[in-house]
Amino acid sequence: MIDDTLPTVTLSNGVTVPALGLGTWQMGEDARAAQREVEALRHGIDLGLTLIDTAEMYGQGGAEEIVGEAISGRRDDVFLVSKVYPWNASREGTIAACERSLKRMKTDRIDLYLLHWRGEHPLAETVDAFETLRRQGKIGAWGVSNFDLGDMQELLALPDGGNCVANQVLYNLSRRGVEYDLLPWCQERGIAVMAYSPIEQGSLARNEALIHIAKAYQATPAQVALAFLMEREGVVAIPKSSHAARVAENREAAALDLTDEDLDALDAAFPPPSRPMPLEMI
Repeated sequence: MIDDTLPTVTLSNGVTVPALGLGTWQMGEDARAAQREVEALRHGIDLGLTLIDTAEMYGQGGAEEIVGEAISGRRDDVFLVSKVYPWNASREGTIAACERSLKRMKTDRIDLYLLHWRGEHPLAETVDAFETLRRQGKIGAWGVSNFDLGDMQELLALPDGGNCVANQVLYNLSRRGVEYDLLPWCQERGIAVMAYSPIEQGSLARNEALIHIAKAYQATPAQVALAFLMEREGVVAIPKSSHAARVAENREAAALDLTDEDLDALDAAFPPPSRPMPLEMI
């Protein structure tokens, strides 16, 4: 269910998701924090942030277990995204990894399954596995993560490569390289761009330009950084927080309507790229 006060992105398979979701990187690593992490995710779902992004890599499966607990009893309310390690991304390995993720999350399907980054296995094998899983109903759609423009062009040249619905990349105000070529290329083809680390792990909150704009809205710098991404067509921001109060704060970013003057000020503080740049990753 989509909260009508949140901006949305419609994937190329026709499914509509909120443009602001919940990240889980670094969750599931400390048993003492587990209940707080579960509560943060549940609170986010209550607030309409129904897209949850995770991966078998996060906490070596621990984050998926946190997600499984958080969505217990409300699986149909959420849109689940998970990722397969590149070294597991052979045809058989992808299918086996998906089965393990399903078990950890206690669900029968993953709505969007991504290749976490490119590895040694041929893309054609991974795509074949994704298509098999999709036909079996174990995933709703598939995509990739950390793919640059050349990777995406190679992918779409493969049989069934055009079924890719998303590319998850590092994208925030301080990392705008994707805006030169990758983002517009994806936008032209209806491929969603998922922005991970959208507030640069919190460091953007200390930026003076963001602080200045935020004060005018009685908002936080992090909210302005998220609002900037939500202004972009086809972009889904997935900030991570293990605290319910911070999740609520992130949710309020959707209420910000940045002006052209605000966007000009952000361009001055964080210049958009003027040439192709290597894809950044963390």
